[in-house]
Amino acid sequence: MAKYAVNPSAVEHARRLIEGRQYVLDSDWGDVQPSADAQNEYLEGHSWEQYADWHLGLTEGANDETKARYAFVCGDFRRIHRTGLIACVYRASEWRHKDVELVAHELLQLLDAKTGLTPSS
Repeated sequence: MAKYAVNPSAVEHARRLIEGRQYVLDSDWGDVQPSADAQNEYLEGHSWEQYADWHLGLTEGANDETKARYAFVCGDFRRIHRTGLIACVYRASEWRHKDVELVAHELLQLLDAKTGLTPSS
């Protein structure tokens, strides 16, 4: 099974998007997550560094500047999606990638707090 490290630049990018209100609260992640074609199109006009900023995980042992290096996408290359963060939490916890799970959960909590979603008393 692949192992993943947290991508610090993606975490900071996600925080900036949340603080800048560049997010989608309600979406069907299965429909809006970037397809392989959308990823290729994005890479035609953007750097690998910019591509990496959308992925919370880095695949250990994979070469930089390959799609295999980047995992746990959480946005559509324009905005972060709440459902994308939920998918990252779920996938990371399912496969026991605890560091990625925790950072995705932290970002989800930040987004929820920013948008006024708080626990009921």
